[in-house]
Amino acid sequence: MNSDQIKGNWKELKGKTQKKWGELTDDDMDKINGSRTELVGKIQKKYGKSKEVAEREVDDFYK
Repeated sequence: MNSDQIKGNWKELKGKTQKKWGELTDDDMDKINGSRTELVGKIQKKYGKSKEVAEREVDDFYK
């Protein structure tokens, strides 16, 4: 799933995303608003992961 598809389906994916990364708050999810870049950044910050690891997790999750 590419960035445009994630953004377009964000309302559906929001719950699944928050279930996967439970430390993301509702406010975080509103700020992310389907942006892959924002999601990767929030995962980095909340979980202390490198950018590369966070990007890989996001890509794997949305495949």
